[in-house]
Amino acid sequence: MKRTAVAQIPEDQLDRIATSFIKAASSFSGQISITRGQHSINGKSLLGFLSLMKGGGSVELSAEGGDEEQALETLVGILEMR
Repeated sequence: MKRTAVAQIPEDQLDRIATSFIKAASSFSGQISITRGQHSINGKSLLGFLSLMKGGGSVELSAEGGDEEQALETLVGILEMR
């Protein structure tokens, strides 16, 4: 399952959002990935998140597993600061 999100992360909040995102992503049992352009990372990797999300913008989230719908809803909400 995939969803597109437009990350609206102010530079001074990147660390806080990254920590929230990784903590939430790690609570789900399935695989989570984030893709921007040709780069894709494990959505449970703090360093990967920080490098990919610097500057914000549109990304594609994908999740596989029994809780994929809830995972995507939660994670898109974090990225879009809802």
